[in-house]
Amino acid sequence: MKNVIVKTKNWVKNHLPTKRRLIQLYSALLFNSYLKGYITGSIFKGATKNFCTPGLNCYSCPGAVTSCPLGALQNSFSSSNKTAPYYMLGIIMLYGIIFGRWICGWLCPFGLFQDLLHKVKTPKIKKGPVTRVLSFFKYVILVMFVAVIPLLYMVRDFPLPAFCKYICPAGTVGGALGLLINPENEGMFAMLGPLFTWKFALAVSFIVGAIFIYRIFCRFICPLGALYGFFNRFSLFGITLERDKCVNCGKCISVCEMDIHHVGDHECISCGKCVGVCPTKAISYKGAKIILPDSEIESAKTDEEKAEVEAKREKRVKIVSRITALLLSLILVGSLVYFNFIYDDGTSQPPVTDNGGDGGEDHIPTGSNIGNKCPTYSLELVDGSGTINVKDLKGKIVIINFWGTWCGPCKQELPDFDQVAAEYADDVVVLTVHTHSERESAPEYIAEHFPDSKMLFAYDLPLTKTVDMYFNLLGGTDSYPRTLILDTEGIVVLTQDGKMSHSQLVETIEAIKAKNN
Repeated sequence: MKNVIVKTKNWVKNHLPTKRRLIQLYSALLFNSYLKGYITGSIFKGATKNFCTPGLNCYSCPGAVTSCPLGALQNSFSSSNKTAPYYMLGIIMLYGIIFGRWICGWLCPFGLFQDLLHKVKTPKIKKGPVTRVLSFFKYVILVMFVAVIPLLYMVRDFPLPAFCKYICPAGTVGGALGLLINPENEGMFAMLGPLFTWKFALAVSFIVGAIFIYRIFCRFICPLGALYGFFNRFSLFGITLERDKCVNCGKCISVCEMDIHHVGDHECISCGKCVGVCPTKAISYKGAKIILPDSEIESAKTDEEKAEVEAKREKRVKIVSRITALLLSLILVGSLVYFNFIYDDGTSQPPVTDNGGDGGEDHIPTGSNIGNKCPTYSLELVDGSGTINVKDLKGKIVIINFWGTWCGPCKQELPDFDQVAAEYADDVVVLTVHTHSERESAPEYIAEHFPDSKMLFAYDLPLTKTVDMYFNLLGGTDSYPRTLILDTEGIVVLTQDGKMSHSQLVETIEAIKAKNN
């Protein structure tokens, strides 16, 4: 019986999560506190999205309450605010100076995901000369996909967050799949194409690879880790080596699963495995001396004094740990309560009034679904000439397009809408509705790119600080651009999230005209 108890205790001890794992789990939950998003299939758009998590955590993840630093940096290149790129670089540098790649080992949700995948019992591919060479590939990704390509597209006035769009598996797994698995987002499947197929295949490759190769994405691909690696030598957090105590036994290098050349270099994620195997205690965490200064350690001469100092250290560590754990617990509980029970984005009861529509006469229900009478609102025209209401356009085919100057796909498809407006000027009205966000950038953009357009440009109305009224009323959730096409009676005949091509627009217009004839 005694042996059973001992074995049980040992099993429990061996399977309890380490402090590092608990902090990883805590960080993942804190940065994704909007658990309600997984139920509603929506993306959180509150004020905290103006801040960035230190690690890789996609903006589009249903639970995310902050932004991804890489995505924010790439998008800042095309912001109307010219200081935005410097602001984002400053934020990333600040994280780097404070934490370095300690972020990768302790705070990154996608790092945790890879750690858990590597726990699967399979033969593992160990590090070696080949993996050390491959570890430099992430710097190529950093230069090309985070800097060069977005900057080239910035010159063309089309924002392209290349890494997020073409590579990032966190966006695919946490963002795209997190939204697509929700029944509320069934309509999003119409937006999928070759790009999603590529990113899905790439994400699956990383997932499978992480089972056999420790942190395959972090080591070979992640440009955020490459950036933070530059700060490892100077960061306040991380691993440090006292070289005068080092005997060059090599145990630290052999136990490390990253492609480090020495403790604390640009590949080190400060996991701490090396701390426990160092025979001379030459390796420690930075900041430990704050709890126990060198002066106290050096003053101990006898064994009794050393034991007293050690006891004092343990007591201080215990006190600091308990206070920190209490504060972190309060922060997490407060975050979960606020984002899931207190915060209200104003969309739980969207407006349903028609505001002057005439759908009651023929008993056609008002709404945004196909076959519904389109609800209407008076919208302010961008050129300041007055207002426009969809009900006043009855008798013509109406194309309503929701867009914004901050949205790359929106700006890419506008020339097709402009061409249709010119080709069908007598039969079709193209009404483009700019988000209330960054509305001040719309007049300049329109004057530069569509000075003689037949399209009508209007502003949406704010429902809340983060949600547009007409976009919300016409079935918009989180995806821009969004397009609705109405027949000559104001009935919705098509809705689509994502880009529309010229051929799609023409096909729908011709079908409506044929039906009328």
